[in-house]
Amino acid sequence: MSFYFLYDLPNWLFASVIILLFVSFGLIGLLCTRKIVKRLHQEDHAHNDIVSYYLAAMTVFYGITLGLVAAGTWNTYSSLNAKVDEEAQSVASIYRDVRGYPDSLKSKLQMDLRNYVYNVIHVSWPLQRKGLLPTQSGLYLDTFQTHLMSYTPITVRDQVIEAEVFKQFNNLVEIRRSRINSTHTGLPAVLWTLVVIGGMICIVVSWFFDVKSLSMHVCMTVLLAGLLGLMIYLIGTMDNPFRGKISVTPAALEMLYHQLVEHP
Repeated sequence: MSFYFLYDLPNWLFASVIILLFVSFGLIGLLCTRKIVKRLHQEDHAHNDIVSYYLAAMTVFYGITLGLVAAGTWNTYSSLNAKVDEEAQSVASIYRDVRGYPDSLKSKLQMDLRNYVYNVIHVSWPLQRKGLLPTQSGLYLDTFQTHLMSYTPITVRDQVIEAEVFKQFNNLVEIRRSRINSTHTGLPAVLWTLVVIGGMICIVVSWFFDVKSLSMHVCMTVLLAGLLGLMIYLIGTMDNPFRGKISVTPAALEMLYHQLVEHP
């Protein structure tokens, strides 16, 4: 079963759903096991210290794992965001370099680049947010390459310009391919299983406390479950960098496109 529909929810609702699931699990389990735990303790609070040590050890190991997972998802998110900036920079460099070509060819090349950026913003990005691989933008790069290769440089100056344009163009192609390949970037199912079940196990261990006040035990369980749910929500929002309300945006490309249209 796919849970991608969660990324279509507003952030507050997405967070609320995840936290509510963990809190509900914690409270239902607490109420169902309270009498059993009392019998296991035999005497009032007889083993609370052992449960404390056990819970502390488990939360330390789980916390380290969760921290590493969160750091990994953030690094992936930041890396893809940086690649979008790099893609915009490559287009801007090529756009400026082709000004050295004859006017007729320059106009074609610059139009190809503007069409490419427009397509990435308005076609490719919505597709990637749905988890679909965009391919149409590659047609504009093919057209650009065809126009570029139709020109034969004559002077040394022309050859230098052409070499730099091809260098930046190849870099642009590589960055675009990297962005497309990252459409389905996310934690593997086995790692998500560890994160979710690990959090649930920590909650289960908290049920083994023998607390005289039920309201106090409920409050402790709600806080623990809520914190775990919030941390898992944080990982979930960044796990698929192109999905959801908190996602990698084409802001750098949008800014570039406005500049290209206003100052061609």
